[in-house]
Amino acid sequence: MKDTMAELIRTENLNVLEMAILVTPTELKHEYPASSETLRIVSHARSMIRCILSGEDPRLLVVVGPCSIHDPAAAMEYARRLKALSDEVAQELLVIMRVYFEKPRTAIGWKGLIYDPCMDGSADIPRGLGTARRLLLEINALGLPAATEMLDPIVPQYIADLISWAAIGARTSESQTHRQMASGLSMPVGFKNRTDGDVQVAIDAMQAARNPHSFLGIDEKGRAVVVRTAGNPWGHMILRGARAATNYDTRSVDAAVERMRAGSLRPCIMVDCSHGNAGKRFEKQELVWDSVLEQRRCGNRALIGMLLESNLFEGNQRMLEDRSALKYGVSVTDECAGWEATERMLRRAAEAFGRMGQPTGASAAE
Repeated sequence: MKDTMAELIRTENLNVLEMAILVTPTELKHEYPASSETLRIVSHARSMIRCILSGEDPRLLVVVGPCSIHDPAAAMEYARRLKALSDEVAQELLVIMRVYFEKPRTAIGWKGLIYDPCMDGSADIPRGLGTARRLLLEINALGLPAATEMLDPIVPQYIADLISWAAIGARTSESQTHRQMASGLSMPVGFKNRTDGDVQVAIDAMQAARNPHSFLGIDEKGRAVVVRTAGNPWGHMILRGARAATNYDTRSVDAAVERMRAGSLRPCIMVDCSHGNAGKRFEKQELVWDSVLEQRRCGNRALIGMLLESNLFEGNQRMLEDRSALKYGVSVTDECAGWEATERMLRRAAEAFGRMGQPTGASAAE
């Protein structure tokens, strides 16, 4: 009787419609292999970022690009323009292209190119992973390093070898899963303050990620494994503002510096020029940008970089059922600055750093 009841009663996978076999990381990397030159570009970019974080390199780290990638062709046009510009300002700025494939949603919405590359709800994740890896290979082949937000803990096995800088977002900095994942990532990782403005969450995340962890994951062959990490010492803070307030002003930056020092962390802060700091309005990003430049001019070396949401054309657009009607080079998620404004801001930053050289004020990072 007991065996009969066990056969009749189901208690697992009640809301699961399907479990489709996914290509393994090894298989995807075999289909889209990275050349030794590409891996050299990634390794060198990571090394330069670490030098900026340690204070050995006085340049400004700039992570710039679309809020999200939805059109690989437009992304490549943007990448070619950014590569040419980054070469011109390389003495003053280390430019990394923002190549974001995963979008955390507060409620519902398009989750990004990896999860829904056709933007029609078909959720062709194998195609999305392949498209993402192929695009990263093409961008790195230009000699332009790539940055992304790490959201799903399985995704890094497929693309992390092509990423020079990673972010943990405002909604996930508090997550134990993401702190553990960051402890094993091979690149420097920026942690954002929480959406309510709390910076202690990012500090706690940095401290956690610096330490070894053991957790569940997958290996290159897609097998379930216990992952044991050594810890990632290259965490840093990203001030992204809050829902109703900014935190890029001098007082907010100084407060974050003191909180990091109190937590025995080297003060290394990037400012996100978008999100809460710009009220999600693309034109306000330039105000944030100029404020950070002025603070660096006054000697605040704790400010080591900025994030800028930028695309070929300014603003954003709604998702349309007819994908062919979407405007080329315009964001389908957050508002972005257009290319002309982007070029203007990067050139102005390079000129400012060229004039100031090594800031003469007391270093907040020392």
